[in-house]
Parts: sequence; structure tokens; C-alpha cells
Amino acid sequence: MGESSTKGFSVWDPTIFIMLIGEYQHNIDPKGRVIVPSKFREDLGERFYVTKGLDGCLFVLSPAEWDKLQEKIMSMPISKARDLQRFFFSGAAEVEPDKQGRILLPQHLRDYAHLTKDVAFIGASRRAEIWDAANWKAFNSDLTEEAIAEAMDELEL
Repeated sequence: MGESSTKGFSVWDPTIFIMLIGEYQHNIDPKGRVIVPSKFREDLGERFYVTKGLDGCLFVLSPAEWDKLQEKIMSMPISKARDLQRFFFSGAAEVEPDKQGRILLPQHLRDYAHLTKDVAFIGASRRAEIWDAANWKAFNSDLTEEAIAEAMDELEL
């Protein structure tokens, strides 16, 4: 998904919508590599981006989603954009899964998200997130049905 074929050539088509869903548990090996779920690799493409995210996780973005983020931030006045530019772009890494589907997470990103061994890969619509498994469990335990109901009311669902 996210790619189309033209006369045998694979062409990235940013107009194709991706939907990353699900939760997968994996381990980081001693070299800092982690397996990206195969369903996510299909949607993210051969190369994609990992950067600092919100709530102490890492964001994983396809090239098309990375471009959208960059365009939106760059369209803002520098006085408002500079903090976002520094946050998202300074520590970002372009990654490419190896034959086993693993990516190398740079040490500074592992430190930011407190990733040591057990991680949760989650789908969050147009991006994936990488969480320390214990932090993901704690984040979910803090969500209440009332908070979700309020958010659904705002969306008029």
C-alpha cells in the first residue's frame, strides 16, 4: 500500500492513504535494532522516518507523512515554527529495514523514549508509534472511559 506500479517500476504515490492499526510487542536487541511489524513495513515503504514523538514515544512516519509534517511546519512563521523544527527534525533518523525487518534505533531516540528491551509498536492511523512497553501499559491505564466519551462527543460520534 502507498505504492503503485507503472510498467514494472514501483512509484511512490503520496495520494494513497495508509492506515496503520494494531499493537505489536517486540524486543530491542543489544545493538539497538527492533523488528518493525510486517504490516507496518508494507505501508511505510522501503525507507521511512523515526523521530521524537509526544507523550514519551517515537513517531514512525512514511515518506509522504514526513513530507506533510515538514510542509506544515515550514509554512508557519519562524517565530512559531522554530521549536517544532528543533523538536521533530534535529533528532530524526531515516531508516531502512534489513532483510529480517529490523531497523536500528539511534541511541538518542532510545534514550528519549526510555526504550531498553520490551517495546510496543502501535498503529496510530497515519503514523506508527514506538513505546517502552511499561510506559504504553501505564499510558493506557490512565485513559478512562469518561475521557474517551468526552473526546467522542467533541467529534460528534
